[in-house]
Amino acid sequence: MRKRNPPARPQPSLPARQPTMMDVAQLAGVSMKTVSRVVNKEPNVRNEVRERVTRAATALGYQPNFSARSLAGERSFLIGYLFGDPGGDYAHRVEVSILNRCRGAGYHLLVEQLDDAAADVAERTAALVSQLRLDGVILTAPITDNAEVLRVLDEARVPYVRIAPDAESDRSPAVCIDDMRAAQELTEHVIGLGHRRIGFIKGDPKHAAARLRLRGFRRAMSAHKLEVAEQLLEQGSFSYASGLDCARRLLHRRPRPTAIIASNDDMAAAVIAVAHEMGLHVPEELSVVGFDDAPIAQVVWPALTTVRQPIPLMAEAATDMLLARLAPRGGGAWPSPMPRRELDYELKVRQSAAPLGGYRRRGAAGN
Repeated sequence: MRKRNPPARPQPSLPARQPTMMDVAQLAGVSMKTVSRVVNKEPNVRNEVRERVTRAATALGYQPNFSARSLAGERSFLIGYLFGDPGGDYAHRVEVSILNRCRGAGYHLLVEQLDDAAADVAERTAALVSQLRLDGVILTAPITDNAEVLRVLDEARVPYVRIAPDAESDRSPAVCIDDMRAAQELTEHVIGLGHRRIGFIKGDPKHAAARLRLRGFRRAMSAHKLEVAEQLLEQGSFSYASGLDCARRLLHRRPRPTAIIASNDDMAAAVIAVAHEMGLHVPEELSVVGFDDAPIAQVVWPALTTVRQPIPLMAEAATDMLLARLAPRGGGAWPSPMPRRELDYELKVRQSAAPLGGYRRRGAAGN
């Protein structure tokens, strides 16, 4: 009886070899040095050659080895985003915009939340800089004005760009809007609706924007010869929870305000929630406005009248400044004077504010 041979066991397939820079160079018909210059986005490469290398890399599925790039050029190709907690979705919106810009330029993004008031904030920043060898950093409030963090970055000679720093500071490149003028315009809109007894919920005092928005509110009230009633000023922290507490105190004042201006949309949304809880109709009995035009502004009902702050554009502009500084053609130094970009804001009029004593039909069109 013939023995049958056992079926052959399937041999495990070896993983396909990862394409290398040499493979790209051979396919594109150029030197490895030229491929390296294209990958590192260096200047002085003809467009035709750059496109040929890019096509070859795409065809092979080539991905740059960031570790090798770092060792070769003494750069980490790593940008840090350092932030506190401004409340709402601000930090996330900034992060996504920075990340998209970094990807397009061949950089990775490190996201790190720091406690602005922590005793070890300088040590934590120094550890990040030394251990990860950050090529550059983008900062948002309140970290953007933290003297210890800025000192560490300056001493380490790590370039950084700040988003919405204190208006009087010019120690680094910055991107901002005119928060004071925007808050003044928003307040004047409320005054123009006939409101005189106006409450105001302040943002976190560590944020330059919070101070500037309060200043804009006071300036508009003064320009119209209206008293700022201190009992109608409440200290929030840019969070929804703080807005709830502030709104409950304001709406139990007698006489209560006919309008409330909140320093951001999360706190304004909280005011609307408390008004509903108390049986007050918005905007017929209480007008409410916010700031930022965050997604929540059009989720609540009635939709918020607010100032649209171009948060994604601000983050993109800050990233572009930093990438220009890091590029070989950037020269290794900031230009003089320091770059500063002030972007436009927009007043978005929706359904949450109405003329004093008037009645706005529910469901009226907004934008």
